[in-house]
Amino acid sequence: MKQISILGCGWLGIPLAKSLLEKGFSVNGSTTSLEKISAIESNGIQPFQIELSETEIKGEIDTFLKNSEILIIDIPPKLRSVLSENFVKKIQNLIPFIEKVKIKKVIFISSTSVYSDASSTALRVTESTKPNPETESGKQLLATEILLQSNENFKTTVVRFGGLIGDDRHPIHFLAGRKNIENPEAPINLIHQKDCIGIIEAIIKQECWNETFNAVASFHPTRTAYYTQKAIELGLLLPEFVNSKIAVGKIVLSDKVKKVLDYHFQERP
Repeated sequence: MKQISILGCGWLGIPLAKSLLEKGFSVNGSTTSLEKISAIESNGIQPFQIELSETEIKGEIDTFLKNSEILIIDIPPKLRSVLSENFVKKIQNLIPFIEKVKIKKVIFISSTSVYSDASSTALRVTESTKPNPETESGKQLLATEILLQSNENFKTTVVRFGGLIGDDRHPIHFLAGRKNIENPEAPINLIHQKDCIGIIEAIIKQECWNETFNAVASFHPTRTAYYTQKAIELGLLLPEFVNSKIAVGKIVLSDKVKKVLDYHFQERP
């Protein structure tokens, strides 16, 4: 039985772990919250309370990683709050532990925010497009990708997810009824939780390492068209958009996922 460690058992990590368990893997899962330990354990996942900071790692990180063939890093940069930290430094502190226990395969969950938005919605982004992040989160994710993939002691595959949606998570619930929403003509770049899990499992099954994948559903209507229709479908107040500025955006293509992994997206956003 292969063992996998998932650093960050949250909205994606727990259902991913459950799916891996069903496929015969043993899974260690981490959370920063003591309150979430029981929820992780109740799903058959071996729970660990692990917290990374710029200066240290709290928790039984050695035990969490020991005997695992693969580490999945699924922790987001916390850069929007007063307590924001240097995400790159956190991962730098983690790397010696990965090397110590001799994990050879890493999957790093990144984001399409490593690509810049263009002054035209016609820009089509592939993995060969040079990243040029505009946000601090995107900048630190890109720096972390480079940090991990440049390490010769293990192989790292990066997955750049678009906006995450699922049965219990959708941006329309935040946008419904709001007014003066900017950038109405920008295309959407979303991916369903089921496809996030499917793509990660395809990478593991096919031993596809030292790669970078964009992971976004092939459905890119404008924000105004998409979110208006979603509000109607769910019986929510319509969002109101405003054309006060030139639209900026990008269409992120996932052709490499389809070609290299022979992956077929399961869910349309």
